[in-house]
Amino acid sequence: MAAAESTSPASQTLSRGIRILEILADARGPLLIDEIAGRLGVHRSIAYRLLRTLEDHRLVGRDAAGAVSLGPRMAALAAGVAHDLQAEALPELTAIANELGMTCFLAVLDGDECITLASVEPRHAVASVAQRPGARHPVTAGAPGKAILAQLAPAEWPSEVSAALRAEVEVTRSRGYGTSHDEVIPTVKAVAAPLALRGQRPAAIAVVHVATALDDAGIAVRLQRSAALIRDALDG
Repeated sequence: MAAAESTSPASQTLSRGIRILEILADARGPLLIDEIAGRLGVHRSIAYRLLRTLEDHRLVGRDAAGAVSLGPRMAALAAGVAHDLQAEALPELTAIANELGMTCFLAVLDGDECITLASVEPRHAVASVAQRPGARHPVTAGAPGKAILAQLAPAEWPSEVSAALRAEVEVTRSRGYGTSHDEVIPTVKAVAAPLALRGQRPAAIAVVHVATALDDAGIAVRLQRSAALIRDALDG
């Protein structure tokens, strides 16, 4: 009993610290300590102590106004996740982003969520949609989610998949790409191509944009070409 009691607070502290990193990753900008405490559901003093520890490890940082954001150390940690996949994907993401003038990103399945592993914004675009690495949303929403679900048997899907989404996933599977509009980010459109890799979790290459003269099928052809190159490089 004593051992259980001694490990419980440490586990709770670790869980809360990880949750803070998730909150900051999901935020569209820096957050004040009071905002973090509110989203975490703890007193401000507890949030402050957790943030100080994360700050000591350079996992978070604070600006002059005291607002908190993810720190540079997070980028180094993220780079180690699926390193080979990221190394092969980044040149393709960069080429697509600059050719199409859209933010291009690599998404992978993480539990019942779709998480952005790497992202590249176009070099010369007047405006682009930000898609930060670490951003996550339910796999049941958005074009990347449909492209990922299309690689799984229905028995492996989350239980809350609606009949409408099932139909969309079937369309995605048959034509080789998924689309979405106003599903994850208001007003934003996305196109995603499946990236099936031997021995790895299902993934997708996607672009996000607000408006474009290109049609979805044309965008998908470019994504599919890069997906094939990445797959051949990793599976070859």
